[in-house]
Amino acid sequence: MPAPSFKKPSFKERARLAAKAKQAALEKLREAKPIDPSVVEQRRAARLAREAVEAKRREEKLAARELERAVRKARAREKRIAEQSQVEMTEAERKAARDARYSSRRGRLKK
Repeated sequence: MPAPSFKKPSFKERARLAAKAKQAALEKLREAKPIDPSVVEQRRAARLAREAVEAKRREEKLAARELERAVRKARAREKRIAEQSQVEMTEAERKAARDARYSSRRGRLKK
């Protein structure tokens, strides 16, 4: 007894069925009524309006980001200036701070 064929629908039969299905799809597409030009124009106008709103929203978001970045830079600059002013003590201030440390140390040692 010969081995059973696992290709029950042969290649030719599958190709014929595929061609038939393709032809049916093409006929269905041809039968579809054309889209009304006024509907196409309405859809186009709606799409353009939606795109304009999205573009405006993107611009506002970008402007907000730029503003936030500028505020952050200004705060960082102010912080840096404040830190530099604290670090840059005059010679007299450094001597006064040193003398204060020494005198407090002497005060603790005398007790």
